[in-house]
Amino acid sequence: MTSFDTSPQLNVWRALLALAVVFVMLATTGWTAVRHQRGTTALQASLSAWEHGSLHGHRLPDPEAGPARLTRFFTSLTAQDRTRLAHRYPLAVGNMNGAPVPLRYLANRVALGQARDVERERMHDNRLSPAGQQAAGRRMHRFASLLGAGRQILAFDPTGSGRVAEVFGDLPRAQRVSVVVPGVDTDLITFRKTYRPYSAPYGMAQALYAAERTAAPATRTAVIAWADYTAPSGIGVDAATAMRAEEGAVRLNKLLRALPGSAPVALFCHSYGSVLCGVAAREVPGRVTDIAVAASPGMRAQKASRLNTSAHVWAMRDATDWIRDVPYLELGGLGHGADPVSGAFGARVLSAETAEGHAGYFEPGTDSLANFAEIGVGAYDAVRCAHDNDGCRAGLSGTTTAERA
Repeated sequence: MTSFDTSPQLNVWRALLALAVVFVMLATTGWTAVRHQRGTTALQASLSAWEHGSLHGHRLPDPEAGPARLTRFFTSLTAQDRTRLAHRYPLAVGNMNGAPVPLRYLANRVALGQARDVERERMHDNRLSPAGQQAAGRRMHRFASLLGAGRQILAFDPTGSGRVAEVFGDLPRAQRVSVVVPGVDTDLITFRKTYRPYSAPYGMAQALYAAERTAAPATRTAVIAWADYTAPSGIGVDAATAMRAEEGAVRLNKLLRALPGSAPVALFCHSYGSVLCGVAAREVPGRVTDIAVAASPGMRAQKASRLNTSAHVWAMRDATDWIRDVPYLELGGLGHGADPVSGAFGARVLSAETAEGHAGYFEPGTDSLANFAEIGVGAYDAVRCAHDNDGCRAGLSGTTTAERA
């Protein structure tokens, strides 16, 4: 008689139960419910106004047109006309792939100022509960912070929990571009943190930018803190499935295809961000040379080769990261596939020995951050592998020490 305890069906249910336990555990450590808004959003209204708008009697181009088409349009305008459009349709221009980067910065400053004023009024709106007024205050202060001197906001959407992307460095002139893709519970409020600052997208990108400048002082680098997707939160299916990753991958690839210049691009993907990068990998443009993941629950593939990308695939995980206990499987859309640091997966496995916990990979002074920085500047000969003689640097050619000095 076959033992019930060893049946395939029971093993499947055990795996599903393990996944459920993990995600319930995550829900008790800071995840919050996604806020959904009904009706037309401010961004949708701005895009609609653009679609029905004109300049000097001529219709404006489709805001969803290819980046090259939009770039040609903006190039044909005078500086005065570009500025006029940024002030007239700030959210549309500020999120328009193909619009000049400095113009997007300007448009998003206008949009942030408007959003800040809206939240300031809501802080004193007696129709809101005290909790609602406090939430408005938090959003108002976040928008005011994003308006600070020197901030370069590449994308901004105040809808719901919000989306944002910020640039460190001179993006149009960069010789190397890095994009930080964060994981769960990322929104406008958590974009920057005072406590454990390097666990938030702003701090991650800031630390990476500083480390890259140290690694290659002669190289012009730019780093994008990309929180421009709706990340999973709550205990629903979002975090256990690729739904949010698939939506985010489309947005990420639109950004990548619209980046100015031709500089090599590296993606640095943390936690659920690595799921997104795994989904995006199949469509990333050829200038993406590297995809590096940390604390990954899986990349929606059983092997790195099945990501169907020409980019180098790197992975790391520190010994204290709880993500190692996540069941690395995919059953009926639940779970994210094989463990990227396993030998069978085939990624180039990097050291993260001095990182601590799930959110410590971008802490200054860690080998994980140093490895990210070396990848970001193309210094493959300087990365530290997770295991001696495991060949994680094999077959790679990058910048030399002299070129980086």
